Amino acid sequence: MSEMMRAIEITEPGGPEVLKPTERPVPQPAAGQVVLKVAYSGVNRPDALQRAGSYAPPPGASDLPGLEASGEVVALGAGVDNIALGDKVCALLPGGGYAEYVVTPAAHCLPVPSGMGMKEAACLPETFFTVWSNVFQRGGLQAGERFLVHGGSSGIGTTAIQLAHHFGARVFATAGSEAKCKACTDLGAERAINYRDEDFVEVLRAEGGANLILDMVGGDYLPRNVKALADDGRLVQIAFLQGPKVALNFAQVMMRRLTITGSTLRPQSDLAKGRIADALRENVWPLLDAGKIAPVMDSEFAMADAAAAHARMESSGHIGKIVLKVAG
Repeated sequence: MSEMMRAIEITEPGGPEVLKPTERPVPQPAAGQVVLKVAYSGVNRPDALQRAGSYAPPPGASDLPGLEASGEVVALGAGVDNIALGDKVCALLPGGGYAEYVVTPAAHCLPVPSGMGMKEAACLPETFFTVWSNVFQRGGLQAGERFLVHGGSSGIGTTAIQLAHHFGARVFATAGSEAKCKACTDLGAERAINYRDEDFVEVLRAEGGANLILDMVGGDYLPRNVKALADDGRLVQIAFLQGPKVALNFAQVMMRRLTITGSTLRPQSDLAKGRIADALRENVWPLLDAGKIAPVMDSEFAMADAAAAHARMESSGHIGKIVLKVAG
């Protein structure tokens, strides 16, 4: 490895234009970590929040954006014995993915699924860690339950639809266009709700209410989600695109025995994220290896065009995942 690498840094808080090429020292692995030579890096909403100055990296993490990547293991820290030099992996990152090399805990790496390219593999960690931990571990989704995911055509949404459908749930999704709604039903949603034309509350209440809702919208969706839940239903909040503050009648929560919870992935401990990786390896990676589920791809940009990739994501015109090509 060379001592320096190409990377994309956030020069100041602001819009996509603040993402600029730079050179940084190649990171070195601490105990339990590996260094990846990055092939592709996934582009996610938290990257844009960090760029805007509203989502600081956790202590000790790189200030470079990028929370997932695929690549080749090129250096091992002390005590790493379950990964070998030259292994092709995808990994959840604490940051730093918009670069030629990145360091991450070995426990957060998963093998590239059989028959899958590095571009697709780069799209797996952030969304699959998020969906598995929130929908299945925290939300407790069971076969036969009615599951509503907002933003069904997003990276999170397309992943949640496929997994929930595969594990036997009845899946409902919201999206903002007919093309996006079709993408949701093609992936396994039995009903896609165009939120510009229909009220998801009415649709779900007519079905008996949602047993579980996964929401990243927030704002006025919060009281509407409560109305859309069945008795004993659960709401899992993972983001607030429309803001985190709203008036909410908690009497409904009490009388109908509702559960409101949520999480963010990045601040969790390395141990907690390693446990999610173990669960994915056991429950989800066989499905990826068999081609029963796969990431939905929207577009690819060169790393130098990271600003254009962020603009694409923030336009909300995308369906599925956006990646940066780093290698070559």
